[in-house]
Amino acid sequence: MPANTSGRALGPQLSDHEVLRLRMPLLLGLLSGFSPEALDGKSLPDNGDEPAIRCGIISQVNSRWETVYWAGEESTPEEQTLSHGIASEAVDQDDVVERGEFAAISLFDPADHSVTAAADQEVMPDIRNYALLLSLGGRPAPRPIIRTLAVNIGRFLTLHRDRQNNARQLWQATTMLQHAALWQQLDDDDALLQSVAQCACEVLQCERATIFLVDKARRRLVGRPAIGIAGGVLEVEDDAGIVGEVMQSGEPRWWSTGGIDGNRVNRRIDQAQNFQTRSLLAVPMRNARGQVIGVFEGINANESDHRNGVFNETDVRTLTELAVHATAAIDSQRTRIQLTRSRDRLIDQAEQSNPIIGQHETIRDLRVNAGKVATTDLSVLILGQNGTGKEVLAQHIHYQSDRRNGPFVAVNCAALVESLLESELFGHEKGAFTDASGARQGKFELANGGTLFLDEVGDMSPGGQAKLLRVLEDHLVVRVGGSQPIPVDVRVIAATNQPLQELIAKKRFREDLFFRLNIVSLTLPPLANRGDDIILLAEHFLKHFCEKIGRAVPKLDRSACRAIMSHSWPGNVRELRNTIERLCYLTSGQSVGANDLMLQTAMANGAHGLAGGQHAALGEDDEVNLNEATRLFQVAHIEKAISLCGGNMTEAASTLGLHRSNLYRKMRQLGMSASE
Repeated sequence: MPANTSGRALGPQLSDHEVLRLRMPLLLGLLSGFSPEALDGKSLPDNGDEPAIRCGIISQVNSRWETVYWAGEESTPEEQTLSHGIASEAVDQDDVVERGEFAAISLFDPADHSVTAAADQEVMPDIRNYALLLSLGGRPAPRPIIRTLAVNIGRFLTLHRDRQNNARQLWQATTMLQHAALWQQLDDDDALLQSVAQCACEVLQCERATIFLVDKARRRLVGRPAIGIAGGVLEVEDDAGIVGEVMQSGEPRWWSTGGIDGNRVNRRIDQAQNFQTRSLLAVPMRNARGQVIGVFEGINANESDHRNGVFNETDVRTLTELAVHATAAIDSQRTRIQLTRSRDRLIDQAEQSNPIIGQHETIRDLRVNAGKVATTDLSVLILGQNGTGKEVLAQHIHYQSDRRNGPFVAVNCAALVESLLESELFGHEKGAFTDASGARQGKFELANGGTLFLDEVGDMSPGGQAKLLRVLEDHLVVRVGGSQPIPVDVRVIAATNQPLQELIAKKRFREDLFFRLNIVSLTLPPLANRGDDIILLAEHFLKHFCEKIGRAVPKLDRSACRAIMSHSWPGNVRELRNTIERLCYLTSGQSVGANDLMLQTAMANGAHGLAGGQHAALGEDDEVNLNEATRLFQVAHIEKAISLCGGNMTEAASTLGLHRSNLYRKMRQLGMSASE
């Protein structure tokens, strides 16, 4: 994309011509014994002891010769033409040439290898385009004198250029690094490319810069947005012009007007933009794998600086280095965009995996209130029986909030004994206790920038409640065994099935912690009180598990719907989910009946109905033998125990008088879903 910019100037830099005009009187004064002031005039006095000096420095620019400096008697037009011819001949022959009263020599004597080595061609690619003319007393200057003067002028120019190049390169490197740091913060593609092009104009001190990125499918190079081009997009073939040469060869190319290869520049583009390209530099852009992904082009070097409007090899190094930074920024931005899209896709999938299903009035109100509180950072207390979906609601609030890109960390407080609670929530340092073999982050640190869900907070020990309150008020955690406070930015959502007001009255729950957590309270109703939502949830789980195992989704028939609606669902949504998961694995028909659900009202009520000698109220279409009734009773009894223990299999096994592994084995024998 072309970009125009005036840039921040490096500061005034003297061109070679200006330096020669300023310093030549001093050098000639040292040579002749005349004062610099006397030598600066157009005519020089002849004191009888020192010969009159006529000296000129001639420069070749784009096949044209011009007089850069002249001292002594002013030359006539004929002498100027003659001096240019002598200068050209001296440069071509690399030797002293004498014509008339002048001796001429290129500024560096090729026989002097030390001087030639000092004339670094990368720093001074056009040094031999200068020639020195010298006349002493109306005669050509002696060869030793003109050679000595040429060598000293060349050395002086080398030192001058080295100093200016060093200052320029330091400024360029600093400027590029400052820009590169800003590029890492840009996510907009056009803004990034525009900033890169502006940086190129600034460090190269050129009029325009263009970034062409390759379109492999169409074999085109695309620069966007292009100034002066209809539609703001400039496209060229990937093998056309100087840019195409760079793309095909992978090597830098540079060009200036007035040469024999003027047709290498596409003048059609100049005409379309009402623009004139006078000089051009293009370098390849390679990614980390060494692939050429585009071409970086600079146009029209500043004519007022020491380059005289022509790009040189120093500029090649500068633009090549800038291309490395630009390519890294482009690749980094593309990677960030891909990662952001992947993150957003995963977050959307996580949000959609546990939706709040239901059209009951209480659920609609709950969904609205959850949406309102999600936009804040207020603490939320979720109340409801086991299995009603408290964690699902907490996740819904998290994914609707500005913290959705942060982590969602869930902790079951009932499963943590007081001795482990502090380490689990706040972390510990190495050696803090016997098993602390290394430092470990706590849940608060892991949830930093996101949401921490504290489930069953009513079962937390009194000591744990006090420590939790302190963190909620100060937003600081201190690891066990540590002393450094660690700031945390965490939103806390707590949940419980306990009557906290009663626990407060019994001194089992801190009142101040209750008020700190209960800024906003949301209550989930039991599944049995949600009417037709039970069928909606059943169909949702049916579709979910069938898609998971790759089977066609069966239809719930009337008997199945009646059985589902008549069941009391003591385990709420969790029990319904387990029931549907079981039938998806154990049935294969196109429809699901009451028998397939293995769900009996009496069995769901556990041993209470059978132990009392009451008749089990089976569905009106159900007929089961004693073995099946026994199996159904065991299934229901185990499900009830698991539900009452909040899904804690170890606790459920203990309640049933079994070891955990024996419980899993029994569940598999009964055809229940059992995954350790």
